[in-house]
Amino acid sequence: MFLFCLIFIPFVTGLLCWQSERISTSVPRWLALIGLGIFFFFIFLLCNKLQNISSPIDGFSRWKLEFCCSWIKRFGINFHLVLDDLSLLMILLSGFLGVFSVLCSWQEIKNHQGLFYLNILFILGSSIGIFLAADLFLFFFFWEIILIPMYFLISFWGHKDIGVKFCIEAATKFFIYSQMSGLVLLIAIFGLVVTYYNIHGVWTFSYVNLLHTVMTQKMEFLLMLGFFLAFAIKMPVVPLHGWLPDVHVQVPTAGSVDLVGILLKTSVYGLLRFNIVLFPHASKHFALFAMCLGIINIFYGSWMAFSQNDIKKFIAYSNISHMGFLLLAIYSGSQLAYQGIIIQILSYSISSAGMFIICGQLYERLHTRDIRLMGGLWEKLNFIPALFLFFVVAMLGFPGTGNFVGEMSILFGCFQIKPYITIIATFGLVFISVCFLFLVQRICYGSSIHVECLSNATFREQMILIVLMVSLLFLGIFPQLIIEYSSLIMNNISSCFITRYY
Repeated sequence: MFLFCLIFIPFVTGLLCWQSERISTSVPRWLALIGLGIFFFFIFLLCNKLQNISSPIDGFSRWKLEFCCSWIKRFGINFHLVLDDLSLLMILLSGFLGVFSVLCSWQEIKNHQGLFYLNILFILGSSIGIFLAADLFLFFFFWEIILIPMYFLISFWGHKDIGVKFCIEAATKFFIYSQMSGLVLLIAIFGLVVTYYNIHGVWTFSYVNLLHTVMTQKMEFLLMLGFFLAFAIKMPVVPLHGWLPDVHVQVPTAGSVDLVGILLKTSVYGLLRFNIVLFPHASKHFALFAMCLGIINIFYGSWMAFSQNDIKKFIAYSNISHMGFLLLAIYSGSQLAYQGIIIQILSYSISSAGMFIICGQLYERLHTRDIRLMGGLWEKLNFIPALFLFFVVAMLGFPGTGNFVGEMSILFGCFQIKPYITIIATFGLVFISVCFLFLVQRICYGSSIHVECLSNATFREQMILIVLMVSLLFLGIFPQLIIEYSSLIMNNISSCFITRYY
């Protein structure tokens, strides 16, 4: 029942926020924070409960916690939720960033606050459903539900300074790409279910049952390709990335935080949970091509970021580059790289969230996202440029931050498997470093363009950035806590990628 409550709380809180706007415009945001507080209280109770439960032996057929009830009996569809170390870490990350989504939009959102927080919390609830679902139909259900609140965030609260039609275009593009992803995923799921039915004569969407599906090499490759395409669109992988930069430019700050920290990471989770485990033979054969796509992501994202004048679009393309490293790690099969995946997901989500929050704070003061109009901010602002510099060096993998641990683990792990590809990827890391340093030079230094006095960061804005900074330093100084906690499930997934192939 704990698992059901983790999904139930954000959805109910969102509905309460929507209705509470009639009382006062400030009530929805406080209700959202209270709801997230209750959510973390249940997480605390859950962690206490898990202390008395042994870890799963094989990582797939046994779970630390499980909730299951029948849904559509005729087709073997159940409301089946499970929890292991990987899903718990992803849920904690989602809830953590959900709090900052609420806090960073405290003053930014001026209209329809109740509906806004409803969409924010629905994104959180849907993502938790994705991370807990052990029924493929239920996974698909949450996979599709999550696009609805994001669509409304873009179209209703997008930046309309360049025209309403651009918000609608960005939202429509996101919707079309998401529907393509959902359609391909649905076809692949049904293909897997039908294959199982032809062998066993039983309809089931159970993840555990489908693990043991026997299929031909050609069928496995086709189904794996379907799952990969669905996740590649949301990840995104070049050339399926066209929706991401436009969405980041239009969506409000809270939407960018949810997008980079929650929505994109559902695809990484999907690749780990489904592609590698369900289709180990096909994934092994596909690995070299996938790693080459990762290299393309790294260099393309870096190159495009270097040519941007919009700061949010710059960070969006850097996210594409970052996803290339995760793609390399996932298809390397290296246990060291897989340990780095967890640290990198947590660290890069936090550092990217910090960057987007600073973008929002700068936009409130400068009313522009044009990098060319931001020169000399170090002279005008006391706090924000310093934290901006910190998050930049964190994204560059500076020692002492979690990003450094994640990147080094991924690179050393991949080097053991594919040294030449890893060396090429390292050059991409150097290139993105040059891009970010150039960004710092253009924004923080040089002649000051703004002659007016700019307001310094408020206490709320300072605390948001300080907590994110401390979190990154904690991951960089004590990464072993996360690595040891997630080592069993990540080693199981990586060994599945290797041993089940043979």
